[in-house]
Amino acid sequence: MAQPQQPFFEELSSAVRGCWALVVGRREASAYFDFSQRGLIGSFIAVLIAMLLAGFGPLLLGLPVPQGAATQSILINLVLFAAQAGMAYIVLRQMGRQDGLVPYLVASNWVTLVSAVLLLISTFFGPLGLFVLAAVAIFALLTFVNIGRFIVTLSPLQIALLFVSQAVGVFLALAVVAIMLPPPPMP
Repeated sequence: MAQPQQPFFEELSSAVRGCWALVVGRREASAYFDFSQRGLIGSFIAVLIAMLLAGFGPLLLGLPVPQGAATQSILINLVLFAAQAGMAYIVLRQMGRQDGLVPYLVASNWVTLVSAVLLLISTFFGPLGLFVLAAVAIFALLTFVNIGRFIVTLSPLQIALLFVSQAVGVFLALAVVAIMLPPPPMP
């Protein structure tokens, strides 16, 4: 189980087991995550790695990517992350559950890394990668609900409010990004 002061790769291994526990709905999923300040920083490193994988992963796999697309992907993901974290802060504060912000962020950040790896793996399957994308979407939804249930201990209505607020925040952030950044050129 996750213990404070563990090396990053041990924290990663424990967090991956925690993500799986969230997917299968195990109540003890929180035991796999480190909710200390060090654990929060480790989860931010996980998000940074996820953003780098999303941006530069296709290049590393030798896939054709338009010039500037990797950097643009990282900027967009950074804005979306800020919108998600900001909306979580606002909603949890309104619910009187500020105590749930760090656990929510830690678990969500590790789920983001696992999702990024799965999305990168989906590129190996060509058209069949759509099945992996569907699995990642189900994975993301299951983990979101179970983070609310088991990590932050929210009621179903609170989970729904958090989900809707984050969806609105992300869509607004996407609109701002679409206005500010031109689409990358086609390859």
